Amino acid sequence: MTPLSHIRNFSIVAHIDHGKSTLADRLIQMTDTVAERDMKEQLLDSMDIERERGITIKANTVRIDYTADNGEQYVLNLIDTPGHVDFAYEVSRSMRAVEGSLLVVDSTQGVEAQTLANVYQAIDADHELIPVLNKIDLPASDIDRVAEQIEDVIGIDASGAIPVSAKTGQGIREVLEAIIRDLPPPKGDRDAPLKAMLVDSKYDLYLGVVVLVRIMDGVMKKGDRIKMMQTGAVYNVERIGVFRPAMTVVDELGPGEIGFITASIKQVRDTRVGDTITTEKKGCEKPLPGFNPSVPVVFCGLFPVDSAEFEDLRDAIEKLALNDASFSYEMESSAALGFGFRCGFLGLLHLEVVRDRIEREYDIELITTAPSVIYHVYMKDGTQIDLHNPADMPDMTHVDHVEEPRIKATILVPDEFLGDVLKLCQDRRGIQLDLTYVGGRAMAVYDLPLNEVVFDFYDRLKSVTKGYASFDYQLEGYRTDNLVKMQVLVNDEPVDALSMMVHRDRAEMRGRAMCEKLKDLIPRHMFKIPIQAAIGGKVIARETLSALRKDVTAKCYGGDITRKKKLLEKQKAGKKKMRQFGKVEIPQEAFISALKMDG
Repeated sequence: MTPLSHIRNFSIVAHIDHGKSTLADRLIQMTDTVAERDMKEQLLDSMDIERERGITIKANTVRIDYTADNGEQYVLNLIDTPGHVDFAYEVSRSMRAVEGSLLVVDSTQGVEAQTLANVYQAIDADHELIPVLNKIDLPASDIDRVAEQIEDVIGIDASGAIPVSAKTGQGIREVLEAIIRDLPPPKGDRDAPLKAMLVDSKYDLYLGVVVLVRIMDGVMKKGDRIKMMQTGAVYNVERIGVFRPAMTVVDELGPGEIGFITASIKQVRDTRVGDTITTEKKGCEKPLPGFNPSVPVVFCGLFPVDSAEFEDLRDAIEKLALNDASFSYEMESSAALGFGFRCGFLGLLHLEVVRDRIEREYDIELITTAPSVIYHVYMKDGTQIDLHNPADMPDMTHVDHVEEPRIKATILVPDEFLGDVLKLCQDRRGIQLDLTYVGGRAMAVYDLPLNEVVFDFYDRLKSVTKGYASFDYQLEGYRTDNLVKMQVLVNDEPVDALSMMVHRDRAEMRGRAMCEKLKDLIPRHMFKIPIQAAIGGKVIARETLSALRKDVTAKCYGGDITRKKKLLEKQKAGKKKMRQFGKVEIPQEAFISALKMDG
């Protein structure tokens, strides 16, 4: 049993690609936690998609045994966290389980937007921070400049920042010593009633739900009857263990330790992140404060390309939701696309990851409708509805006003690209809140509408700044604006999958772009097809797709003109009738391409 003074719990936080997972690899390798033959890059990123994209999606835990320079044995519990803004929820809850953080900053790039966001989360959780300057093996590394930047931008003392190269292993020993010297040991009382925090849970085919816990007080042993304080459910602990990174069974977990338990829990839904676990009898009285549940930000429809695969898609989505508590879904049907699901995500990267996993792990081809956000629609009779899908917008004559979600976006960008970034934010109806300069880089803070950001703001930002800008946001609440629902009509029939909410001032431009795009995408038919964008009963843009025409007069040579006229009149009447009863086939690709507008 390890005494509390010899335990250290910490997480690694940084911006995307600053080397968190590589640093974790080196810490594991340096302490011989994993045999040399089992070592591989990004050891803790276990999902295929994480390894392929080179990003961390789930926070992962590992327990390391370390013999310090003073000859004493220490137990280090490390949580490797994601860097992307979509997974900030993973970061915030990992931080509550530990007492300190390694702040990793790339010594060639300096402080970026997500570095700031994660530092503020760590400071909120009362963490001790150890600044680590990574990538010192690169020729562009500038340790003094970046240390100065950490002090200017973040405001923490960087005089003791540790220069390391996670790639070559230089400086890793110093990091381990600093963890023991500078981070506080956990607090806790072994004799108090059991109080443990549920940090995360995942589904395992053989064991059921595996629950990651951090023990605050008391001891948890195999065979204990435990109770979840939020749900009131009672379970028997079947196995108890720690991650080294493979699951290793232990006899008990004491205060300050991080480990896992299994207890025949069937669904991840039954384990609420942030819940307090205690014993059924003589449990603790007050639960821990817990976390706010994650709130989906972006919604979109997922439909199978082949409607016969709908049941397979339902199974796939239910299995994914077992593992991902921040993903929500409900059934919906669409006239153009058949049956599918309306799903809620924490952001566009989260949406992409879920979509890729369904296509890859369950082999189902998907159509994704345009991402949209939740609008608050206030009716004239005083009621309020939450609008997830623009196609469900009630008649505007009954609507008093519509509110849309706004975000506060922080963008860090080199000076030379600042003009382009300001123009981009202005075009997206942004309101500038702040603009400051720190050593050759500008930090712009904007109030932006979320529905302008979910489409392709991030891609546009990266392209106008050649990839140098970094971007982070948080939700700021709702505000009224002049929003209208724009419908697309093809041959006078509304296509609900292409409905969208737009600002009235930009509706005409969006409508025209959409009609022009569809004109190129829909194949020609035997009759002419009008493509219109409309707000309510008013058409704001129109394109006409001309008809394919058979030459009916080819067999008439010479002779009276009336013979030709008769044939042409007959063709005209046929086309008129065909247009009344004809059905326009819109190919699947047209939906996907039409939604990727704003080019």
